[in-house]
Amino acid sequence: MKHIIILLLSVLTISAYGQDKYNYVYFNKLTELDGTDYVLATIENTGKMYTTNSTSLLFINARTGQSKQIDFPKGSFIEKIEQIKIDSFQINRVMITARTVNLNNDKSIDWDDPTQIIMLSTDGQEKVQLTEDNFFVRTWLINRHTGTIVIAGHTDTNNNGKYDKTDKSQVLLYDLKTLKLIVRI
Repeated sequence: MKHIIILLLSVLTISAYGQDKYNYVYFNKLTELDGTDYVLATIENTGKMYTTNSTSLLFINARTGQSKQIDFPKGSFIEKIEQIKIDSFQINRVMITARTVNLNNDKSIDWDDPTQIIMLSTDGQEKVQLTEDNFFVRTWLINRHTGTIVIAGHTDTNNNGKYDKTDKSQVLLYDLKTLKLIVRI
């Protein structure tokens, strides 16, 4: 009996000591922003079992070393990062497609929540979310001849967090220079 108690206490001590109590910060991807002095880094702060606690972007001036961090809400995740550079319109921005809102109010932000389109300046100083929180982006296209972005999706008009008959399909047209809505179709 004494051996079993000693073994049991040893196992409990080892398992408690082996628990990972720290978060880890990863710089996952570095991207040079064409036509600027900036490099964009993605940062993920993960905890136990590699669950993402937070996601951030870090804009680093490669000439001066100054940086600007853009934080997203806890549990959000970035799907795509793309630089939009159209010299004929003097447009140079970073477009982020990300899920940042828990619209259906379940446990966490997941695939059932809407994707937002967010525009950032190449130095990270300006951040504009183009689509509303309840707009589900299906697809988008950059028109480089007009300097616009066309976004197709639907608005959750009955606020139930999912696509159904009462929701309204729409096409949004934004000017990439001013980041203003031109028309809602």
